[in-house]
Amino acid sequence: MDLLYTPAEMRAWRRAHDGHSAGFAPTMGYLHEGHLTLARRAREENDLAVVSIFVNPTQFAPGEDFEKYPRDEERDLQLLRDAGVDAVYFPTPAVMYPPGYQTYVTVEEVTQPLEGSARPGHFRGVTTVVLKLFNAVEPDRAYFGRKDAQQLRVLRRMALDLDLGLEIVPCDIVREPDGLAMSSRNVYLSPQQRAAAPVVRRALLAAKARYDAGERDPAAIRAAAIDLIRAEPLAELEYVSLADDDSLEELAGPVARPALISTVVRFGHTRLLDNIELGLP
Repeated sequence: MDLLYTPAEMRAWRRAHDGHSAGFAPTMGYLHEGHLTLARRAREENDLAVVSIFVNPTQFAPGEDFEKYPRDEERDLQLLRDAGVDAVYFPTPAVMYPPGYQTYVTVEEVTQPLEGSARPGHFRGVTTVVLKLFNAVEPDRAYFGRKDAQQLRVLRRMALDLDLGLEIVPCDIVREPDGLAMSSRNVYLSPQQRAAAPVVRRALLAAKARYDAGERDPAAIRAAAIDLIRAEPLAELEYVSLADDDSLEELAGPVARPALISTVVRFGHTRLLDNIELGLP
């Protein structure tokens, strides 16, 4: 497995493997089974598998957990070796954002609701760093988890609008046995918070059950999730959204097209995201 630290090194490696397809999984490290699922799928579906590890400062707002974000580089690299990854792109903030850096990528409408409203500037950081990673790695396919549902849709829009010529491949959420979506931030949960956290998944399943039973009133579907979350004393609800699956425009009338029900719930200082897609084949 090759370790590459600069865009020039990454591009030279890619040129040395010209004619081979490349699958790419961008990560911020502190890898769990969800990340490794992306890496393995990249390995299975392409000639080459590349993973990046970069904790991107521009997607963290002031007061968020950039400095505290968990890191374990040696463990990450061993896990990626075991997964059969061919190369790891490992840039530093100084490489990605050198002195004088002033260029950013903005996707407009689909970044405005949900996490865009809760975390101003977050998606500008995400789209900028992902485009820079794409430019260095030059993948044929890029793999992203469905847990970050809005991010997936934002990056799909960016790839389409900017004619990037690569495929954005969504991968299913990987969960703990009790249903909690795997996340690097789960390590922040206290034992009591961790025991309570599966209520997030149960709440979304309750909303889905209401939909599957024929309910089409958005307020009633949202209420099924809201009631369960609010019944958990350790959970602080930020939002439950029921939105158009593509545009993420919040639904007001009957649910007549594919939709995304998503939520963010706080346990102490830890924000947990989860979602379920409704009405898709």
